[in-house]
Amino acid sequence: MQSPVIILPGIGGSGPQHWQSQWEDQWQASARPFLRMMPTDWDQPDLEDWIMALDAALAQIPAPPVLVAHSLSCLLVAHWAARQQNPALRAIKGAFMVAVPNPASSQFPAEALGFASVPQRELPFPTLLVGSENDPYARPEYMMRCARNWGAGMVMAGALGHINEASNIDDWPQGQALLTAFCTGLG
Repeated sequence: MQSPVIILPGIGGSGPQHWQSQWEDQWQASARPFLRMMPTDWDQPDLEDWIMALDAALAQIPAPPVLVAHSLSCLLVAHWAARQQNPALRAIKGAFMVAVPNPASSQFPAEALGFASVPQRELPFPTLLVGSENDPYARPEYMMRCARNWGAGMVMAGALGHINEASNIDDWPQGQALLTAFCTGLG
């Protein structure tokens, strides 16, 4: 059986043309178990609200899930993990994190500054970061530093911008292959 997945969009909630939404459509057709985190507000992100939304999603999933995070939700995962007193109580099978933004970047949204003090300790579950060589929200060096600090693997997927709708990658087959390989490695 495939591991359940929790989709963690960034600001704006990943619209219908975003690869996360397209993957959801495909998984719905294939009966893969998945759930989308639903915070109160996608456009005015509040760290506490997003942590509660992740907790609520985890409570609905019967088995340890794989988190599929994009952009700001990558920072959410680091914040959430740092707050866990006993990671075994909220088992995560792995985290697939795409386009980690740098809060020090001039492009980082002011409305997301509550996420800015990013924990830099090792994550208690297998993690793969996927980045782009020309992401306006983070240079490759920042993403590689996050990978080292979080004990994560790192793949640079080419020059894909922020790996979102504007990247014109449709349902992002490369990302699907990376996720499949990552999940296979989790056992």
